[in-house]
Amino acid sequence: MTGSLHRFANPARFQRLSQAALPWCTGGTIVAFAVGLYLSLIGSPPDYQQSETVRIMYVHVPAAWMALGAYTTMALASAIALIWRHRLADLIAQSSAPIGAGFTVIALATGMLWGQPMWGTFWVWDARLTSVLVLLFLYLGYIALINAFEDPERGARAGAILALVGWINVPIVKFSVDWWNTLHQPASISRFAKPALHPSIMTPLLVMAIAYMLLFATLLLLRVRTATIEHRLRTLAMARARG
Repeated sequence: MTGSLHRFANPARFQRLSQAALPWCTGGTIVAFAVGLYLSLIGSPPDYQQSETVRIMYVHVPAAWMALGAYTTMALASAIALIWRHRLADLIAQSSAPIGAGFTVIALATGMLWGQPMWGTFWVWDARLTSVLVLLFLYLGYIALINAFEDPERGARAGAILALVGWINVPIVKFSVDWWNTLHQPASISRFAKPALHPSIMTPLLVMAIAYMLLFATLLLLRVRTATIEHRLRTLAMARARG
């Protein structure tokens, strides 16, 4: 496994693999969003209680899932960077942070828009909303920390530690509706024995989730490719300055 990680961590190999994968991810993102938005806005029926406002769910829920998924990606990459000293893992973690922060902002904003007609207020300090807000602060704190040091290596190590410690908030976000009494509705997708969502709602939701995952993969590949080139240029500039 370690040998495979070392081979994959080679920047030149990553550039080749990412160059091949990027058109597929981009094309898949476009197709998935086209199908998902059609099913969400036109193909799915209004909810008997929430009426047309239920359509916010198709943007809000996948964004919330990807906010957690991006942070988990960041934490895993940080762990690999700390254990095996892979620079590429650092770049993956650092590239995941702004993307995950963006998903978190989308989740919070659409959740507020959805909450106002359902709860009569844009914001309540319940466990789910508060823990997602903490997640956003963790993203922003990570971004600030890795840029707070003149030495990029020290910043990367400090950020990796914060990412790993902060991951404890991910299961808190996920299970907050089960552990505490909140206004937020409980999980619906995980109920395999007795699904809480009709297929006419479940199908567009899952298609949108796939679209968000492909979007994350596309943006991550683009950011890591750019960061790899920038790191190479900085290394060459430093070597030239020493010489």
